Parts: sequence; structure tokens; C-alpha cells
Amino acid sequence: MVKDALIKVRPWCPFCGQHVGVPKEPTQRKMDEFTTGACQCGAVYTCDPTGFNVGAAMVEAIVHACDDNWDLAWELLPDEDYLTGRIDNYDEQTHQVYETKNVDGRKVSGVLYFVRLNSDLAELAQKLDKHRKTKEAALVPPAEAGDTPVLEPVRDPKRIRKKATKLEIKKLVEADDIDALVDLAFDDPRALRFMQRLLYDPDEAGRWHCAHVIGQVCRRLSTRKPGAVSDLLHRLYEACSDSAATHWGLLETIGSIIAARADIFGAFSRHLLMYRGVPSTRVQVLWALGTIAEKRPDIIRAIPFYSLFPYVDHPDSLTRGHAVRLFGRILASEVESEIEKLVDDEAGVTIYEQGRPVATTVGELAREALARLRNK
Repeated sequence: MVKDALIKVRPWCPFCGQHVGVPKEPTQRKMDEFTTGACQCGAVYTCDPTGFNVGAAMVEAIVHACDDNWDLAWELLPDEDYLTGRIDNYDEQTHQVYETKNVDGRKVSGVLYFVRLNSDLAELAQKLDKHRKTKEAALVPPAEAGDTPVLEPVRDPKRIRKKATKLEIKKLVEADDIDALVDLAFDDPRALRFMQRLLYDPDEAGRWHCAHVIGQVCRRLSTRKPGAVSDLLHRLYEACSDSAATHWGLLETIGSIIAARADIFGAFSRHLLMYRGVPSTRVQVLWALGTIAEKRPDIIRAIPFYSLFPYVDHPDSLTRGHAVRLFGRILASEVESEIEKLVDDEAGVTIYEQGRPVATTVGELAREALARLRNK
């Protein structure tokens, strides 16, 4: 039991998955009860070290999310106007989350309660209160029209929930029936796991298609259950770290999910770099980063992408092609001269876009990248 108690991890944001800092006393206290913090993704959180005042912590988190604008806070509706999440077994003394509640003879029962406003309401809160801190938000370019999915309607809690089966999930994925898959994902948490298992397919085209479908399902599911999507990303990364398991479809799926909701899960992108040096996953890493960069180049430029520069002149044409695709999308002028050398490279490559294979050449990709660079 002592060993179990020593299993600990740093607390993370249930919306984007990145680690969060120690909750601190706000500069200006108005409720004078809980310490608070903020995640880079826009979520805010409060800490209830005892676990007995979660309700009050929830209220303060909502008010804190509204920058202490009580009028706005009381107007908000759960699920429609904001999403919530919580991390249990949090130890305020060590800033760690434990597997068990008993640690070294003392009880750990703290709770971190998270609230994330919908973007429209976040903007409304900024307009209503000039003192809202927007430094981090200013670093993120405004989303293009259509980038953020419409909030999924609230499911009737009295509905008869459907149970997902492996066979049904397989048929729906093959049929591209995103609507039915989203419904099953809301009804049965096993639906995402069944979709993940479909990635273990020797057919390469099937894996790419499945990865794209999972990304689209998670895009819509994340409007109501971002925590479920965050958990899936953690499982996919854990599977990638298992040296005894195949990586089929894992990195492609991670890239598809992040690209579909980079506003929430963009922080997961940097972990892709861990697999860039492995021949069997190098191309998938470049593809994932390039796909995320199509809409959010700022997220990729915020990670150590310069470590990928050598791949522009890699002997493998598929690696060269994916590297050029990536650097064109993030406007990496640092390697423009190297890309120019590839405009006559007629090596054929197949790159998957939206789950479908697209035949092209390294030279064509180089010309597309240069056009982006010269028109920036």
C-alpha cells in the first residue's frame, strides 16, 4: 500500500492536458477563501485542500473565470456557457496528484476545480471588465470562421443510452458516419476505445482514414466532454511509449485530434517531437505537425521545430516531402534556400489529407511551400 501511495504526478488541466502551476492567492481577494490559478488554454481553477467545500470552490472558479464579474457569473448556464472538470487526490503541500488518499500517514483529499468559458462568453467578460488579463490570449491569432465547431446539443439525461459494440463501431467508421459515432461517444465511453482499436490494421489507408474519423468525432465531442478527449490523447501517447507495441495509426490520430481542436489541445503538440528520431514514426510526426500547422502555425512555431530542419534534404523522399509541407505551413524562412533546391525533385510521394491519399511530388510540395513563404 505504501508503494501505491508514492505513485504521484503533477496536476494537469483536464481540458488541454498540460501541467498547471501551484494555485496562488490572487492579488486582489474578493471572496477570500480559495487559492486560484489559470491554464494557458484559458481554463481557470481553484483549490479546495480539504475536499469538503467543492461547491464553494466551484462558485469561486466560475466567478474567477469571469474576472470577478458576479453579474456575468450568475447569468451563465452549465454546459451551455461553460465546461467544468476536476482533479481529485491533490496534495496542496507537494503540488502532486496521488493514486490513493493516504500518503505517509496523512490524508490527501484536495480537489482542483476547473472552469473553461466558451469563447463568446470569454470575449463578453473581457468587454464587461477592462481589468481582465489577456496577455496570453493576445498571443493566439483569432480562429478562422468555421474552425470552432458548433456546441453539441445537450443530450436528454432520460434517454435510453446506446451501447457501443466493436462491430458497429467498425461499420460506422468505414461508412464515415460521424453523427452516429458522436452519439455513441456520448452514450458509451467505450466507443472511443473501440475506435482506437481499429487503428491496429495492416492496411495503411484504413489506418489513415480511421485516424481522420476519430479526429472529427473528437472535434465535436470536445465541445461537451473535453476531458474524455484529453484522456484519449494521454492513452495514445502512453501506447506510443510502449516499445513492445506497434505504433500503427497512433501519431496520425494524435495529429488529427489536435488539428481538429488546436484551441484546446494544442499543448499536446510538443510531445510529438519525442518520436521524430524513430524511422518508423518520423514521417507521421512530420505529417501531424504539418496538419496542425495548417490552421495554427503559431502553435508549431512555439515548439523546438528547428530540430526538424535536417529532414528537408533527407535521403527518404517521403520524409523530405512531409518536411517541406510542414515548413511551408509555418512559414519557416530559415530553410527557404534549402527548399528552393527541391523544386525540381520529381520523387513521387503520397500524403494523406482529410483521411484520403493525395499523390504529388517533392518538387510540387516545394513550389507550394515557396509560394506561401513569398506571399507571407
